Amino acid sequence: MSQSLQRALIILTELGEESKSLDQLATQLGVHKSTVLRLLQTMEAQRFVTHDSDHRYRLGSRLFELANRSLEGRDVRTVARPFLTALNAATGQTLHLAAYESGEAVYIDKLDATQSVRMYSRVGRPAPLHCTAVGKILVTAQPRDQWRAIAESIEYRPFTDRTIRTPDQYLAELELVAAQGYAEDHEEHETFVNCVAVAIRNGTGAVVAALSMSVPDMLLDHDQVLGQLPRMRETADAISTELGWSPSRQP
Repeated sequence: MSQSLQRALIILTELGEESKSLDQLATQLGVHKSTVLRLLQTMEAQRFVTHDSDHRYRLGSRLFELANRSLEGRDVRTVARPFLTALNAATGQTLHLAAYESGEAVYIDKLDATQSVRMYSRVGRPAPLHCTAVGKILVTAQPRDQWRAIAESIEYRPFTDRTIRTPDQYLAELELVAAQGYAEDHEEHETFVNCVAVAIRNGTGAVVAALSMSVPDMLLDHDQVLGQLPRMRETADAISTELGWSPSRQP
């Protein structure tokens, strides 16, 4: 690596922490101020850095443009797959990844349980919004002023005795999901199957997918499925971090 390039990268790294003066950067690099100034002038001409009236330098708009393009080009399914594979291997349970598309929660990836039990869900199939954990997570992520319209648009098909049946019940469930930070499907979609889901975010903090674990109660009971939440959250946070999310940006 050329010396000038290495110094430029160090400057960008330093400015990523906080704004710095010319003197501070020169001290950090261990070179004369004139050397640093030439680098800064070149980088500023390309909008990688900028400076204010106090002559303190900070990252420029060009760098953010490139970062945003890079993050936008990251497919959540591709990014998530190795993390889902690791979680599937560790727990042996069925995992789903779902996204909100055209008013529906759609499964975009699935890893089957390592046991003989299989769920009927499949990639590309919509998940009912009112009785699946992924559906609840994805609707809760929509603007709150849209919740009632979504709730009133749902056909409340009663899959089991536990299925939510009315818009008001559903709105109350969305409030609960928003408050606790996760969603449940407690035998609401399939009898004797419990499910828990958490959100996956991108660099802006927006929810781009939901990750769920579904388990027949012959393998784990309701409380045991809820006991998997720490692992679920750890996996979702790792995927979100790869997509550019930071806990400090959480809404």
